[in-house]
Amino acid sequence: MVFDIRGRRRHVVKFVYAILAILMAASLFLVTGTINVGSIFGSGSSGESAATSFEKQAEKIEVKLVKAPEDEDLLANLTRARINAANSMITNGEGESQDGAEEIKHQLALASEGWSRYVDAASEPSAGLAIQVAPALFTLAQNSTSGQEALESVKAATEAEQIVAEKRKDLNSWSTLAFYALFTQNYKLAEEAKKEAIKLANTKFERESFENQYDEYEKNAKEFGKQLKIEKASKASQGAGGKESLENPIPGFGSPSLGG
Repeated sequence: MVFDIRGRRRHVVKFVYAILAILMAASLFLVTGTINVGSIFGSGSSGESAATSFEKQAEKIEVKLVKAPEDEDLLANLTRARINAANSMITNGEGESQDGAEEIKHQLALASEGWSRYVDAASEPSAGLAIQVAPALFTLAQNSTSGQEALESVKAATEAEQIVAEKRKDLNSWSTLAFYALFTQNYKLAEEAKKEAIKLANTKFERESFENQYDEYEKNAKEFGKQLKIEKASKASQGAGGKESLENPIPGFGSPSLGG
């Protein structure tokens, strides 16, 4: 992992990273299993990595998009290719180095751009694509350069998860949406998703477990909101010649299973 937790920032880093690690775990409700990309590309005669193969795939799609910039299928495939490239890099441990972490962030940022273009072009966004996008955008939030930038990525992840929840209508998707929404500071949406999740709980134990998790995440989300206000105030102070503003307290990558 690549961390910068020198001086006063180390406590903020540890605290907010812990919060977002919890949120990341929540997103794993959606994961139905990892794809062994090595089995697809690892035995190729060219010897190139799976990540490189996905990058080349994305580049070819981008060429096609020059002539058809609003093609839904091309934009969906572009987004998947960028996410798959990033996931392959994470699986291979490339996030352990500074250069690798930057390249993973770059691929995720390109995936975010592709997703935004896709949503604008699609008549009805695919839940199958959104289920891949949501955790990918959360990973991007972890690697943002400021708290506000991180918040924007979490908001985008929440929007993608909302598509999943509304299409699939199951406990996992609604509970994950509730957790995501809390960290966007949208407590109204979080409560609405919470109510839907409770309706879908099959047992008393399942319902109580979810409610306990929700209460804990809500506390953490409010603390995260305080950190965002601190950053905003610090930036304002910096503009007036005050102290340097807080940097984004979200360090590199938490787990190779991210986006799985």
